[in-house]
Amino acid sequence: MREEQKKAYMTRIAEANRSELVVIIYELFLLAMKEAEEAFKVGKSSEGVECVKRAEGFLQELMGSLDRRYEIAEPLMRLYRYVYEQLIFSVLRRKLVNGETVCHVMEHLKDAFTEVAKQDTSGPVMENTGKVYAGLTYGKTSLNEVLLGGDETGHGFRA
Repeated sequence: MREEQKKAYMTRIAEANRSELVVIIYELFLLAMKEAEEAFKVGKSSEGVECVKRAEGFLQELMGSLDRRYEIAEPLMRLYRYVYEQLIFSVLRRKLVNGETVCHVMEHLKDAFTEVAKQDTSGPVMENTGKVYAGLTYGKTSLNEVLLGGDETGHGFRA
């Protein structure tokens, strides 16, 4: 993941409510899978395995945060288990196993949670974060992006 992508995700996470956080985790899962596919294609199997393990971490977060009080939780868990098995096989075989199917399933779930997130009017999960203001400044030979975030201490934590 490029540095500007990390900064963009950090900003989104700081401002996200619970539903938006789930969407972000799906996006990060799919990004890790894309990076794994690219690494395996060019013969960088160790790098590909690391990307798959990163995707596995995102999947474990989704599995762990599943609220079992809802009826949809059990079918979701079955899908997550299937995806998890394919990730384990991918690590063992050092190549993507059913990668297209895994990404297809997770993409559809991400789309569904995106619709849920549009209806979620709750506030951000993280408290005590500064507002992020972004803008562009013009230099003689360059265009620079500026991010201003206020107080940098205690982000996300309430003292």
